[in-house]
Amino acid sequence: MGLRDHYDEIVRCNRCGFCQVACPIMRATGHEAGVARGRIALLRALIEGRLDWSEEIEEPLFTCLLCGACTTNCFPALPTAEFITEARSEYLDRVGRNPLHRMLFDHLLPFPDRLRAAAHAAAFGKKSGLSKAAKALGLLRFLGRDFPRAEEIVEQFPTSALRERLRAGRALRGGGDAVRVGYFVGCGMDIICPDAAEATIGVLRSFARSVTVLNNVCCGLPAESYGDRRAAQRLAQRNLEILSGSDFDVVITDCSSCAAFLKKYPKILFPPDHPQHGAAAKLASRIRDVVEVVGAALPPGSPQCAPHVVTYHDPCHASRGQGLSKEPREILRSL
Repeated sequence: MGLRDHYDEIVRCNRCGFCQVACPIMRATGHEAGVARGRIALLRALIEGRLDWSEEIEEPLFTCLLCGACTTNCFPALPTAEFITEARSEYLDRVGRNPLHRMLFDHLLPFPDRLRAAAHAAAFGKKSGLSKAAKALGLLRFLGRDFPRAEEIVEQFPTSALRERLRAGRALRGGGDAVRVGYFVGCGMDIICPDAAEATIGVLRSFARSVTVLNNVCCGLPAESYGDRRAAQRLAQRNLEILSGSDFDVVITDCSSCAAFLKKYPKILFPPDHPQHGAAAKLASRIRDVVEVVGAALPPGSPQCAPHVVTYHDPCHASRGQGLSKEPREILRSL
């Protein structure tokens, strides 16, 4: 399926502007090209041949966050994120791929050990001050124009990744007697938030018979979001090979982006006519976001926290991607 196949939906945009109030890019920049109706107008022009595919359209295509906020405010509920993903894929075919992204998708994300090594190198650069010097000299720009700013978001990298602390493939005994859990490790949870990941595993062990840290690779969402579906399929295929023969009752992850995308394997990457559709559907049926199971699994009368104020942010891939908004609030109310 290509961008042109979405034309009948794209022309349903009536340019009402209700997407403006929901779009975080619009709020940050104020540019019409950054809101859904502006992007849809661009896509329509490309399909109708009024605009050529060129590097000039890269920014409006690739600055969309694919968060889905516009769709929730859209009366026809146009899936703008799907349109943009298809357009990015076509852009890569017509205009070309960035060698850096090819390295990331083909040589880092399929190999967790390499990804962790790259993270350790980044951590060393940040701790030693080399990254600041490189930024000052403009040496980080070859990684992308936004990389120098993105590098500032993570204040400090952990000294060790989750799968350096807990060996993948080893079943950790839990306090329950029924459910065997496979813990799907998100790239960010492994490298940037291993403490949070360990805490999740601790909660899972409180009610599961066993919890096994999986030796999975990246779920493929970064490649799919960038428009490189072939790379996303290769990553997904690796995960199917790793997980299809497992006997876990459920596969749980605390990365909502991973959970949402894993559930969509049989729709996006392995449709009904694909030979791997059955395996993808079987895996998707066992995937759970951690907020789907924790509230129901914790026994009544669980230890209560002292009264305090909690700020909770709904992940886009939980609330819009999976329709999970009630569950985390119930968990917070139970504390």
